[in-house]
Amino acid sequence: MRIAFRVDASLQIGTGHVMRCLTLADALRERGAHCTFVYRPHAGHLLDLITQRGHQAIALREPQKGYRAAANPAHAAWLGTSWADDAEQTLQVLAGQVVDWLIVDHYALDWRWEQVLRDINVRIMVIDDLADRSHDCDLLLDQTYGRLAADYVSLVQKSCKLLCGSQYALLAPEFAALREYSLKRREQPVLKDLLITMGGVDKDNVTGVVLNALRTCSLPEDCRLTVVMGQTAPWLQEVKKLAFIMPWPTRVLVGVSDMAQLMADSDLAIGAAGATAWERCCLGLPSIMLVVADNQMKIANELEQNGAALLCLSFSDLQSKIDSLLKLLCNDCQKITFMCKAASKVVDGAGTHSVLKLMSLA
Repeated sequence: MRIAFRVDASLQIGTGHVMRCLTLADALRERGAHCTFVYRPHAGHLLDLITQRGHQAIALREPQKGYRAAANPAHAAWLGTSWADDAEQTLQVLAGQVVDWLIVDHYALDWRWEQVLRDINVRIMVIDDLADRSHDCDLLLDQTYGRLAADYVSLVQKSCKLLCGSQYALLAPEFAALREYSLKRREQPVLKDLLITMGGVDKDNVTGVVLNALRTCSLPEDCRLTVVMGQTAPWLQEVKKLAFIMPWPTRVLVGVSDMAQLMADSDLAIGAAGATAWERCCLGLPSIMLVVADNQMKIANELEQNGAALLCLSFSDLQSKIDSLLKLLCNDCQKITFMCKAASKVVDGAGTHSVLKLMSLA
């Protein structure tokens, strides 16, 4: 099979869309597929990572400087050009190739773009989280916890297969492999190793805000902090300086390849309510979640209501809020145990396998 992905990463978009597509691409390659990533070279793109993982990457033209995006879709500005221009460029890139599936993971693209790409006689799969625009596709995946197929019935054709819910979360195989180990070590909860991860870019330096808030919080004296950041994170050097003056040993890791092991060995995470939320849930890692993008609000609310995480919405009193949550967890081991069990029920790590199976049937 030959698979093409149309997905972007940038300082504005973040890295999550590319990362989940890479997870799917790696799994497809294990089954003999050849994967090509079609991307626009925004500042903060992940070309090097894509090629390091052994996949082909083809660049479209650079984003137009000063481009004024249309109002529809809501994230149209993320594209850096018009949807029609992007569709034409993508057609030129894929012309003459036999493509079995075109996988589109981009909030700025909708049914109009997808309809144009039908000219190459390809099956189209859309990965979405928003349910805010129509699609012309054969398969649609929305791995949001609590998402229902009913949320999309008016947005797709009747023939479209809908994969909705966190049971389809695209996780790398190491998360499922470490699930038993991670859940086992939480049977006797402690609070010693704290993981901080705000996404691959963290353009607003939420990591720095969290570290500053933690400096006066109530953590055990033998606590250790691990901060994970992406290679394109603009505040990386500032975070490293801040880590040096923290009251507890604090290491900053960049572009890690063993995130599953790091999470499995952590006792608590402070993280964004993005794609890594599913990874934490698979490993039963209790977390304090922060919402750093509007599209994360549904995920955050659903996980908090389920008891899988504690939610911290306000940045104005972050220090006092995080401190009160940490005191709650330090004084109530049963709360940690409850969060672990609730989180582990949200995602079991088998989502990628389920998606691949349904792709073969579509």
